[in-house]
Amino acid sequence: MIVLMKKNCTQQNVEAIVQLLKEYGLGANLSTGSQATVVGVLGDKTKLGGVNLELMDGVEKCVPIMHSYKLASRDMVPEGRTVQVGTVTFGGKKLVMIAGPCAVENQEQILQAAEGVKAAGAAMLRGGAFKPRTSPYSFQGTEEEGLKMLRRAGDETGLPVVSEVTDHEQLAFAEKYCDMFQIGARNMQNFRLLRAVGRTGIPVLLKRGIASTIEEWLDAAEYIMSEGNSSVVLCERGIRTFETATRNTLDVSAVPVIRERSSLPIIVDPSHAAGKASYVRALALAGVAAGADGLIVEVHPNPKKAMSDAAQQLTPKAYTALFQTAVKVAEAVGRTL
Repeated sequence: MIVLMKKNCTQQNVEAIVQLLKEYGLGANLSTGSQATVVGVLGDKTKLGGVNLELMDGVEKCVPIMHSYKLASRDMVPEGRTVQVGTVTFGGKKLVMIAGPCAVENQEQILQAAEGVKAAGAAMLRGGAFKPRTSPYSFQGTEEEGLKMLRRAGDETGLPVVSEVTDHEQLAFAEKYCDMFQIGARNMQNFRLLRAVGRTGIPVLLKRGIASTIEEWLDAAEYIMSEGNSSVVLCERGIRTFETATRNTLDVSAVPVIRERSSLPIIVDPSHAAGKASYVRALALAGVAAGADGLIVEVHPNPKKAMSDAAQQLTPKAYTALFQTAVKVAEAVGRTL
């Protein structure tokens, strides 16, 4: 349930609501926007018994949240949330461009990639150190050493870094190197991991599961947020359908649906949806046009020699060209890069 406050309510009115909720063992999520102040009631509202919050000073009305995801809903924060990662802001007018290789292979490779995407205009560096692969015989990543190399490349170029964690036991050392954790498609419903990253307080990039509905995706975000971490960014990366021409099917419609139903920022990953470098540009531009808050694109200094996902990674030169075109599309829909 949310408590919608009157436009002329006072700070004392809001504090009285929050204090009352605490007395009844309930939490409060406060959202102050330009149009209204909303107090989200966290917990079982039946604890209030016969208390009618609508009779309290400054209250306009109480509205039930019908979704299973409460904190992630648009009702809780009507104007939408922003997520801060260093100096980078997800959810504002400026789109966040994240780029880097699928996997961190060695220090020279990740540094070259970082310098290339930074020169193109990217705001964050991505690179996988733990690689959950379909086959146990495929390259599994450089693990903690890879995170160290990613951190050095980020520091040298001034780019915040995001990398995937695949197990809650990795968090103790991964948080020393990552500015943002990525939860991959395979782990979207690894609820123990979701709760664990929620407790770290570190921003989270949550990818959509390969066969997950939007509601399941938002419920997964709720697991993270229920642990007190509201810094969650969603990532549409394509879902599995009967189509085989692409690696996955990019659900561009997920962008406006998320923006309608959820307060969380959403970005698009055209690389994993395409599976082929020649398709990445078109899917990326479609994501920007649909209203995404950013893109995460795989870029490798020499894709032909990449140890994973070679077919879908762009060269720094190709990424630069993509970035320049994305600027024009962003401007056409009222955004900037």
